[in-house]
Amino acid sequence: MTTTRLLQRQILPIDRDTDVFALYVDLEEAILDADRHDVGGNKAAKDLNNAAIRQSTSTGRKLHPEQILSRTALRVEPSDTLSFGTYFNAFPASYWRRHTVVTDVSLTVKVSGRGSMVIVHKSMAKGHSQRVDTATVEGDSGTFTFDLTLKPFVDGGWYWYDVVAGDDGCTVESAEWTAEVPEERADHGTADICITTMNRPDFCAKLLTQIGEDADLAPYLDTVMVMEQGTQPVTESAFFAGAEKVLGDRLKVIVQANLGGSGGYARGQLESVRKGTATYALMMDDDVVCEPEGVIRAVTFGDLAKRPTIVGGHMFNIYNRTQLHSFGEIVQPWRFWWQTRLDGYSQWDFGARNLRSSRWLHKRADVDFNGWFMCLIPRVVLEEIGLSLPIFIKWDDSEFGLRAKDAGFPTVSFPGAAVWHVPWSDKNDGVDWQSYFHHRNRIIAALLHSPYERGGRMVRESFNHQIKHLASLQYSTAELRHLAMEDVLAGPRALHGELATKLGDVNEFRKQFSDAQLHTDRDALPPVRRKKPPKKGKSDMDIPGRLSTLISAGLAPIRQLRPVREMSNDFPEAELTAMDSAWYNLVKYDSAVVSMNDGSSVALYKRDPARYRDLLKRTVAIHRRFHSEWPRLAAEYRDALREITSPESWEKTFGIAPGEEK
Repeated sequence: MTTTRLLQRQILPIDRDTDVFALYVDLEEAILDADRHDVGGNKAAKDLNNAAIRQSTSTGRKLHPEQILSRTALRVEPSDTLSFGTYFNAFPASYWRRHTVVTDVSLTVKVSGRGSMVIVHKSMAKGHSQRVDTATVEGDSGTFTFDLTLKPFVDGGWYWYDVVAGDDGCTVESAEWTAEVPEERADHGTADICITTMNRPDFCAKLLTQIGEDADLAPYLDTVMVMEQGTQPVTESAFFAGAEKVLGDRLKVIVQANLGGSGGYARGQLESVRKGTATYALMMDDDVVCEPEGVIRAVTFGDLAKRPTIVGGHMFNIYNRTQLHSFGEIVQPWRFWWQTRLDGYSQWDFGARNLRSSRWLHKRADVDFNGWFMCLIPRVVLEEIGLSLPIFIKWDDSEFGLRAKDAGFPTVSFPGAAVWHVPWSDKNDGVDWQSYFHHRNRIIAALLHSPYERGGRMVRESFNHQIKHLASLQYSTAELRHLAMEDVLAGPRALHGELATKLGDVNEFRKQFSDAQLHTDRDALPPVRRKKPPKKGKSDMDIPGRLSTLISAGLAPIRQLRPVREMSNDFPEAELTAMDSAWYNLVKYDSAVVSMNDGSSVALYKRDPARYRDLLKRTVAIHRRFHSEWPRLAAEYRDALREITSPESWEKTFGIAPGEEK
């Protein structure tokens, strides 16, 4: 026996925001000529091809907001052609083919407007598109159903439809993608939404209100949990009353100490597992704008997956709303570093280059993990493999994805499910207090999951980065990274105990370093002065070529041993913007004023040969130790993994007894 399930419906922007129209409806032609998909030859040829692939094909045409008649209905002007081959309205056939029980789908489109046409297309993994079927409105309106197979979508490909308006225009009333599925999969699951927040009360309260106001999403919600870890509670936001009104008793605010993202999400996961009434726990950041339909689609996809599957949403830039952060992320095993998959692109702007004209977007993107800005985790997966690692922030989501993959539970970054998030590009988390957590947690994740006996390139790359920070006068960063490695050596069972205190310890430790002391007023620091001007008036900001970079990398560590220029003790030798503060520029100076990435402050970097020698000595020693002890450490962390991620261990950290309500 089978039953019909709605997989996806045509949607339009809730607020008629013209900035996001390109994600819903497309007016541009699908130009593929510049997109070669793959180019051999030298690096220069590949760079030119990559530039061509990113080149805009947009004419700048946009819909008028008044053409959007409702959440699902759109008016098309006379003789215009509009395509629904877009991020939110194209059907990601290859994902359904690969991961679910669905084998065939039906597209039903309702159109009013005599003489108007509906044209159905499909693409293959290489981006080649084909017309599949066509229907024409003979009277005043028509409802057309197209039966479509998923058989040819093994490696990639999409379905979508275009609408060509007649002489009097037309209205696309609705479009739905449905499938016949086994009767036992007739009912949809529900999700506990788990939001960790800290001092973003208005942002969080607005998100809660948005979730609660969507009537279509309501049946898919079980509980909306907010893990409050800040000093500016969401409950004190002027917008919180609205959130309470629309969510009612489905809203639960849990106040706890600041245990970071991992501690907040682990609490949501724990509460979801203990409660046992929701099919899924959905991790979501507090600084996002949600597309509620994406939650429904993620739940539907999870319901129909062949096996329990983590379903992640994509992240768009909240300030450039058609720009996608990444279409799919992996952990590169030899380096053990997260990155966009090798055959993909990051920061892709759909407003400049549409889905239909971008060949690389038609190959299915298989991933290792999905960020917890939006990530749906089946409760059975949490029960089987445990909760988040107790590592405060960074690498909790990627480690969990790798752990789930090892246990046979895949992750899918699912097209059509997304949030708009504050971008990471304006953060300085590679050198500020977060550098401790970046480094420690990356090493821990590698110890747990690296397939190589000594972590592949992990230890060598750690050493290289440490030397880079030392040569760049970033002594606080180098010290924090060293501390991170010492704490890894302390073993996995120390992680829970220091979860609530480590951030304070890190921030207190950083205060002694001038490069960590931020000044909002540039005039609080001395003016730039130098004894000698640049040689022959050349700019110090030249971007070096490959040979020059290699020479600089070889000489920079040696230069740090020389005495500092006397004048640099009292006056910075240069003032560098954040974009110019790469290591190959910083290594030239004995002191410099450096701007932070967010543009709000500056810091004074000063070279200290004695500190450099001490740190260099300790850097060599600890990396030698990691190289020799890696197998032992890996075994120790892997043996402890189930214990430290168990609900019981987390209950002790939260200070609650099994079954206790708090």
